[in-house]
Amino acid sequence: MDLNRRQLLWAGAGVGAAALLAACGGGDDGGSSGGGTPRRGGTLRVGALGRSSAITRDPHGNQGNESDYLIIALVYDTLTAPGAKDNTVGRLMSEWKPSKDLKTWRFTLAKGATFHDGKPVTADDVVWSLRRLHGTPAGSARLPGIKAENITADGKDTVVLVSDYPNAELPMILRLATFVLPKDTPEKQIAKAPGSGPFKLDWYRGGNARLLRNEHWHGGKVYLDAIEVTMFESPQAMANAMMSGQIDLASNAGPVAARTAKTRPNIKVLRRRDDMAMPIVMRTSDGPFADPKVREAMKLVVDRKAMVKQVLSGYGTVANDIMGTADPDYARDIPQRGRDLGKARKLLKEAGFDFSRTYKLVTTEDISGLAESATLFASQAREAGIKVDVVKQESGAFYAKTWLKGDFYTNYWGTNDSVVFFASKTMTSGAGQNEANWSDKDFDAAYKKAIASSDPKERAKSLRQLQQIEHDRSGYLLWGMADGVDLASPKVHGLPNLPGYGRVQLENTWLAQ
Repeated sequence: MDLNRRQLLWAGAGVGAAALLAACGGGDDGGSSGGGTPRRGGTLRVGALGRSSAITRDPHGNQGNESDYLIIALVYDTLTAPGAKDNTVGRLMSEWKPSKDLKTWRFTLAKGATFHDGKPVTADDVVWSLRRLHGTPAGSARLPGIKAENITADGKDTVVLVSDYPNAELPMILRLATFVLPKDTPEKQIAKAPGSGPFKLDWYRGGNARLLRNEHWHGGKVYLDAIEVTMFESPQAMANAMMSGQIDLASNAGPVAARTAKTRPNIKVLRRRDDMAMPIVMRTSDGPFADPKVREAMKLVVDRKAMVKQVLSGYGTVANDIMGTADPDYARDIPQRGRDLGKARKLLKEAGFDFSRTYKLVTTEDISGLAESATLFASQAREAGIKVDVVKQESGAFYAKTWLKGDFYTNYWGTNDSVVFFASKTMTSGAGQNEANWSDKDFDAAYKKAIASSDPKERAKSLRQLQQIEHDRSGYLLWGMADGVDLASPKVHGLPNLPGYGRVQLENTWLAQ
């Protein structure tokens, strides 16, 4: 990714939304389609993981279910989106332009953008939606450095965002969860609020939904007549439905399903390399992992190669405790941390670590391999004399009681292309999704210097410093990156192979006869 330079090249260039959106969709690369001329029509049956306890209909809520995220991302537009050639492209916005000091950004609405009820999307709708988002528990993480009062409209089609500090990365940061609803939608009607996305909601029942093509989508042609989303509570159940022909696409099916499907000629395995981060999170502000020596020791305990081999069945790669491994400015020159039980024990003794205590590692079964990673880590930790008890929680309980609060837990992030993304949302002091409750003045300074720089060399230098600090001191034990694995029927073409939000952009998907 070369965000600073790429975004400044796009800024104010006036590139049309339709052209930008064309860059967002999945291409015919042998993995996502078999070629041919796209045809209109048909219903795509999609399976996605989710649990009843974690269902949310709020576009600005925490979408713990893959099924909810998929539905919301198809019904509502974000301001910007991941692109195939450029890291950030327009979605609901057609262009953007920063001030010289990189604090004030002006975003222009895409021409012809309308809600599903036919009413035009206005700057006031965007401002209201972003301010509502800002007021959610994680809103400050989604709009870092921007106060609610500094989100304003200038006319009907221009939105102005003013940052507290220079931020050349702002368009990229707006890719996640900046879904737009009509202004003044009552809270009781949020779940039924019309969106402006490529599909509109026909019906929704307990995590399952049917979506119909939006004939008037501002982003261009949509091929499918409809998408039916079925929620599955386990990867195995979803894979079985795929094998029996009940669904056409199994989203994020996981490595075990991929291994099984490889022997089936009637199923395509689509692999998005290093797509998902599956870190173990250690609370740094207090508790048993507050000492940096303890955190380093835990990072030395894990056998990363064994984790990738056993948990991911080889569908992934070893990581080095730095989030955002697909960023072109990812610091590959930082030596790979390996397993060293002797050094780990030495560090723990120096820190006065309590070996008599049993430490609870909380995990969920939200995605394939997550609970298994916790169990294998617990086994590896015992070899260093550390007693770890794995506790499984339902999604609802995890997000209510553990996430952002716990001492020791697993989590996952379905995005991977930006070091700055994670720095801004999960690691800078006071970030709304600061999972490890980490605060480091040197890290904060390196972050702000990186996002304020218009000099590529200076930016790269600051990012290198930021990543070294993260590697050495943060609360993230990132042992590996999991490949994203989808299973698809041979008749499904044009699937996206982009990371994060990009993987659910199905407007270019089509069905062969």
